[in-house]
Formats: sequence, structure tokens, C-alpha cells
Amino acid sequence: MPIATQNLLQQFLDYLKFQKRYSQHTIISYQNDLTSFFDFIAKSFGELPLQEVKPTVVRSWLAFLKEEGMQSKSINRKISSLKSFFKYLLRQEVIAVSPMGTVISPKVNKRLPQFVEKKDVETLFNYVEFPDTWQGKTDKLILQLFYNTGIRQAELVNLKESQLDASKKVIKVLGKGNKERVLPLSAGLINQLANYVAQKKVEYDGADNVYVFVNAKGKKLYPKYVYNTVKTYLSRVTTINKKSPHVLRHTFATHLMNNGADLNAVKELLGHSSLAATQIYTHNTIEKLKDIHKKAHPKA
Repeated sequence: MPIATQNLLQQFLDYLKFQKRYSQHTIISYQNDLTSFFDFIAKSFGELPLQEVKPTVVRSWLAFLKEEGMQSKSINRKISSLKSFFKYLLRQEVIAVSPMGTVISPKVNKRLPQFVEKKDVETLFNYVEFPDTWQGKTDKLILQLFYNTGIRQAELVNLKESQLDASKKVIKVLGKGNKERVLPLSAGLINQLANYVAQKKVEYDGADNVYVFVNAKGKKLYPKYVYNTVKTYLSRVTTINKKSPHVLRHTFATHLMNNGADLNAVKELLGHSSLAATQIYTHNTIEKLKDIHKKAHPKA
């Protein structure tokens, strides 16, 4: 990759970090996508200046990715990364025309988000036994918080004591792009969280008390621990393929929609920036209505 391109790429990543305030995970994805693109150019076309990157070059890379077996969803993400980068270069007047203008994204088959059935959630919290240990209490509480709020995994792991407001029965969550949203909690759940925090300070003197959740060693939870916990317990109550924190987020949204929640309200609770992202949950609602119609209507 030419030095000039390297410098501009770093400037773009800095722009995403300091101005757009993207998460480190998102920035790394952009970096990997763009580095992969320019590595392909170097191997296929040599040291090509940015001004000479044409749509045919981009399409050659996309064709290569498809031949390698990459799924349309992943290809579309890479196209999105390229579009953002070249749009940035246009604003910086490094290029006069973006090579992405005529590049068409491949169609992606929309799959309905998987979710846990209501009866299985009830089984999880009413009949599955959690060990009477610190780990058992932590595991049950994080599962309850996922299902009751639709919180993201990163938001839960980084949830701080200062974000709890027991008097108002809410938690303040810092989501994508550092956008804050307020999530209501039941009196029972906020009391459980308050008791957990109080017990933590007694049992783990000098623990990472800035964060709500800590492990059996008094250390802040790490994402893999949370993922494995959710997978372990969901495996005991459901046979769906995916068993992750994000599935509990889908479950939260689907159950709200199935019980008549307003789409805009669900959007705000999830922290989506647009309604388009939230509308996938209306499909599950429609499927439920079809099922009810089929069972209940004499002519169905």
C-alpha cells in the first residue's frame, strides 16, 4: 500500500474514532476491510494511486471475495466500508469521483431473527437451578437483564454502578456512538441489582466496583464469559440454533411486539438509529397473527 494511502487510511480511522465516536470493534472492522482491499489491489494491479481506483477494480475484488465463498452479507459490509472511505476522500478533495457510485450490493436473503419462546423463558427463570454461589447469582442476573431490557452485550459488560438509578427504577445505558438511552426496570429487578452491588462491596473489598457485574474473583466480566453463560443456560431450555446474548435482545423485542408494543417505543428501547432496523421484529408479529388466524378462523 502506498505511503500516501496508508496516511489517508489512518486519518480516516482517526475520524471514525474521534469525530464519529465509533467503537473500537467497529473501527477494527473498517481497518480490516480496507486493508484487505488495498492488499488485493497491490497483488492484482500493483501500486495504484487512489485517484486511479475505478469501479472495475472494486468489482474485481468483490468477484474475488465471492469466488472465495464469502457470503453476501459480509460482502455488503465491505462495500459499506469502501463507500464510507471514498466518501471521506471526496470531502477531503483527495479524489474528484468515488469509484463506488456504480457498484451494486448483492441481495441478501432476509432471515427472521431467532428468539426464545415465552414458555422457554419462563422455564429458564422459574425452573432452572442456578448455583447458590457468586457466579450463580451473577449468571442469573445478567440473563434477567438481557431479557428484561434488550441491552447489548458490550453495554452490559461496561455497565457502571453510576448508571443505576434505584429511585427512578431505570438504568442509563451508553450505546453505539456514545448515545445514551434510559431503560426502565421492574421494582423486583432493580432491587436485585441494588442487593447484588451491596453484596459485592462486602464480599469483594477492592473489587472493580466501578462496574456493576464482577466474576468470582471480583474482576470485571469479559465478553466471552457472558457469551458462554448465555449459551450454557439457553441450551437447557431451547433447541434454537443460535444461543447468544443477541438472541436474548431479539427475544426482548419480539415479545414486546407480540404483546402490542409500539414500534417507535421498541426502537427507542433498543437504541436503534432508524426504524428500518426495528421493523424486522414486525415479521415475527405477522407470523404469530397468521398462526392465530389459522387456528381460530373456521375458513382459514
